[in-house]
Amino acid sequence: MSNEAVLHTNVEGAITHDEHHDEHHEHHHHETFITKYVFSQDHKMIAKQFLITGMVWAVLGGLMSVLFRLQLGYPDSHFPFLENILGKWWVQNGQITAQAYYALVTTHGTVLVFFVLTAGLSGTFANFLIPLQVGARDMASPFLNMLSYWFFFSASVVMLSSIFVETGPFSGGWTAYPPLSALKDASPGSGTGMDLWLIAMALFVVSSLLGGLNYIVTILNLRTKGMSMTRLPLTIWSLFFTAVLGVLSFPVLLSGFILLIFDRNFGTSFYLSDIYISGVGALPNEGGNAILFQHLFWFLGHPEVYIILLPAMGMVSEILSVNSRKPIFGYMAMVGSLFAIAILAFLVWAHHMFVTGLNPFLGSIFVLLTLLIAVPSAIKVFNWLTTLWRGNIRFTPAMMFAIGFVSLFISGGLTGIWLGNSALDIHLHDTMFIVAHFHIVMGVASMFGMFAGIYHWYPKMYGRYLNNTLGYIHFWITMVGAYLIFWPMHYEGLAGMPRRYYSYSAWESFKQFGGLNQFISTVAMIVFSVQILFLLNFFYSIWKGRKVTTQNPYGSNTLEWTAPIRPGHGNWPGEIPEVHRWAYDYAKDGREFIPQTTPVDPNEANH
Repeated sequence: MSNEAVLHTNVEGAITHDEHHDEHHEHHHHETFITKYVFSQDHKMIAKQFLITGMVWAVLGGLMSVLFRLQLGYPDSHFPFLENILGKWWVQNGQITAQAYYALVTTHGTVLVFFVLTAGLSGTFANFLIPLQVGARDMASPFLNMLSYWFFFSASVVMLSSIFVETGPFSGGWTAYPPLSALKDASPGSGTGMDLWLIAMALFVVSSLLGGLNYIVTILNLRTKGMSMTRLPLTIWSLFFTAVLGVLSFPVLLSGFILLIFDRNFGTSFYLSDIYISGVGALPNEGGNAILFQHLFWFLGHPEVYIILLPAMGMVSEILSVNSRKPIFGYMAMVGSLFAIAILAFLVWAHHMFVTGLNPFLGSIFVLLTLLIAVPSAIKVFNWLTTLWRGNIRFTPAMMFAIGFVSLFISGGLTGIWLGNSALDIHLHDTMFIVAHFHIVMGVASMFGMFAGIYHWYPKMYGRYLNNTLGYIHFWITMVGAYLIFWPMHYEGLAGMPRRYYSYSAWESFKQFGGLNQFISTVAMIVFSVQILFLLNFFYSIWKGRKVTTQNPYGSNTLEWTAPIRPGHGNWPGEIPEVHRWAYDYAKDGREFIPQTTPVDPNEANH
């Protein structure tokens, strides 16, 4: 059955196409503002909704990090102006309160991991690129796709509302370990704010599942004629494995949250046993185990690392190849490494739990599996570097961020080998070394992948270019700043400095790092400021940026560049293009690039 026939017989809410395509296509130009921009079922508009909502959260999460870095860098200083801005719950006598500090750290971690790097990255680029690159009119179910965004938006509203409750947002850490998360009396931040946190995360999981199922079905069933799985761009392969990881692991997290809701509100003891609260006394809960929650959380938590990283890996692979003017090196090895990462991601979760009393023999198995996952990661790194080797490189802002991603992934990944060793991890666990490692390899690297994708596909999203000069400024300050912020934290961690502490000024052993903490906080503020510059560039360019005048400005081979400069709902005004070759025929047979739609010459190798 053809791609268009499949869509014609799709469920209600999908777009139908037949011989009267032009009539249907014209119909989409008469949508109201609400149906086109708000409750849109066009995958491109939904992608923009995910992106802009994620950007709002990125600003809020980044601002939170600036506030708690202000506390860490200047623990004995007073900033009276903050009290007028934030209020007395957050700031007293010019200093951020301890309760506010822990709430900031918790909410920062939650929104950056889930609402920015998961929904903002995967939701944006899976929605935007999958139909365009596989040759489909839209997602398998545009209606469910719309619902996935609105569940995410609802989760965002609930999470944001938790900041304004009287006792403050949840403050027990983004991992939400019991008993702080399971007992309403554990701290002020374990009250209503935690209930709202759980509701928001449940809505977020529903959004992720709706989106992930749509992505998988679209890739498997709606590819255009000639688009075999081995001709898919690596971007699509990475988004496919990301969706599979999410569909398999997010329900486990949701089950953990449901049990937590029961412990909090219905007197059960899944995670609680032998708990004593000062001023309240011994609680009746018996038989629970807080470590059970850690197993449920990290069974999602480690696949989550790759749910965040894999989309960035796929986009970086595409951008490196396009801007090196070379075929991607080792296409099948790259696909195989993505598959290996997806499998191993489910087998290493307990390396987060070496200090929980885990049996040492079992720990050694998780050490082995953790070190094994470095192999497919290394394959990808070597293939990226070989793609760059002797390439005719165009240093566009997107290319700079893609190369920056490779740098951060290497340096952050190497410290992961340290932490994968249980003997070392016991010393380094819950120190600033952990903060440095996962921010570099997961947080900042994935943000670089997102920036690379935005700079590269912005012309297709909005029909205009971002300002390149501002892009280069954005890259260099962010790149240098990221290393200046997080690399020194490795040394603090090696010295034993714990994370999540409100102040180190009373610790004789850590006073030596006072100047370094001030330096890190100052750089963090500068890096946050340059992200505001990026936002100005982004929104100004939507209306005032230089217009795109050529259909394929980068000389790229993939199908999205065969669509009009500003594709309508349905992507292609006529027949969907047919694919004849893989996506990486660059510098071949005397031609700089050969699009996937170009028929294969009889004398040419057939991909």
